[in-house]
Amino acid sequence: MTAVRRTIEFLLTRMLRSRLGLAAGIAVLVLGVVGAARLVAGPGDPTAGLSNRPAQPITTVDPTTGDDGAISTTSTPSPVTRPGEARPEQVAERFVAAWLGRSGLTAEDWRAGLRPFSTVSLTGKLAGADPGGVPARAVTDEVIVQVHSEVVVEALIPLDTGQLRLELVAPDGRWLVDAVDWEQG
Repeated sequence: MTAVRRTIEFLLTRMLRSRLGLAAGIAVLVLGVVGAARLVAGPGDPTAGLSNRPAQPITTVDPTTGDDGAISTTSTPSPVTRPGEARPEQVAERFVAAWLGRSGLTAEDWRAGLRPFSTVSLTGKLAGADPGGVPARAVTDEVIVQVHSEVVVEALIPLDTGQLRLELVAPDGRWLVDAVDWEQG
């Protein structure tokens, strides 16, 4: 009887008063509660997994009804050009002609040739550009225009060493190049 008394006394006075003993006691208590709950609940469905997602998608609209999107995919917008101004493809052709330049052209003259076809933003970005860095010399095919909206288009120009992509904008009906991207081919 004294051994049992000493064990209980050890648990109450030393072990349960320390942090480690207290943590061990709480862990034993939690495991006991979880084990008892599993015994009472019985075997679970092994295919249930952790998710309670439905087997079929939840639909809120009859799938046979028409498209309710805000943007119509049936018609392509047409670029709006102010009367007397050049169309986007014409501006792209003129910009590319100036971008390709000619031999003996100074950097300042080259940038001055691009300025009438460029936005203020693009002109600022081209301030330190050098015509010697232009990686192409000639246009090889027609300009392809992809319309994004009435005031934004993308022009793709095939060149001898790749493709030039220009983004043109016309907030007031006058088309100007706003971005230049080179894709080597």
